Amino acid sequence: MKAGRWEGLLSQDQLTRASVLIGVFKGLQLLFADDMADRWPKLVNSAPVFGRRAPVLTMIEGGIPHMLESRQYIDALRGGL
Repeated sequence: MKAGRWEGLLSQDQLTRASVLIGVFKGLQLLFADDMADRWPKLVNSAPVFGRRAPVLTMIEGGIPHMLESRQYIDALRGGL
């Protein structure tokens, strides 16, 4: 896709999921200066939004609503909200 050779179409659901994941990735890269950005999604998190579970699990199980909530949480940690 990045090289401009992909001719497929993405559904609105797929576009939303991709957008949220890119935002989560970018937010974590800005928030953490080390490899924590890559580890954070898999670590148990005590924030109420994650319910003492790994953020990636809540995003998988909760679908787009939880993905959006996770992105908003990361943006808030960065001071973006």
